[in-house]
Amino acid sequence: MTIAIGQPAPDFTLPASSGEMVSLSDFRGQYVVLYFYPKDMTPGCTAEACDFRDRYETFTGLNTVILGVSTDPVERHETFIQKYKLPFLLLSDEQHHVAEMYGVWKKKRNFGKEYMGIERSTFIIAPDGTLAKEWRGVKVKGHVDEALAEVARLTSSR
Repeated sequence: MTIAIGQPAPDFTLPASSGEMVSLSDFRGQYVVLYFYPKDMTPGCTAEACDFRDRYETFTGLNTVILGVSTDPVERHETFIQKYKLPFLLLSDEQHHVAEMYGVWKKKRNFGKEYMGIERSTFIIAPDGTLAKEWRGVKVKGHVDEALAEVARLTSSR
């Protein structure tokens, strides 16, 4: 599925690291940085999560919620959060339904082996629930700063 800038972002409900079920629509009225990542506690995913952690207060000061999504189970998310002191929710998409809704469930190749997995991607959802910005095939270095700059731009133009 492809979603377009300015169109409603697909709503969903997933189990969260808080132990609750969380829906995207729960955050209407705020910006949401929805980032999809392949796997808890791998080097790239840890670096990305820690970058979001280190800029968390700046994001929240801009009326922005950060939500991370992977196919890892909630229990693994809880371990990841505790180990790296992550202050935001991680959502468990074990059946990859939400990843498919956002078009980030892709065929990947590593060491000559093909498999299906999440393509690292980030979406900014506007307070009205529409898609404001997307990045697909994200490279970790510098990405969180780029997302933060975009949120700052969006909030200053309101």
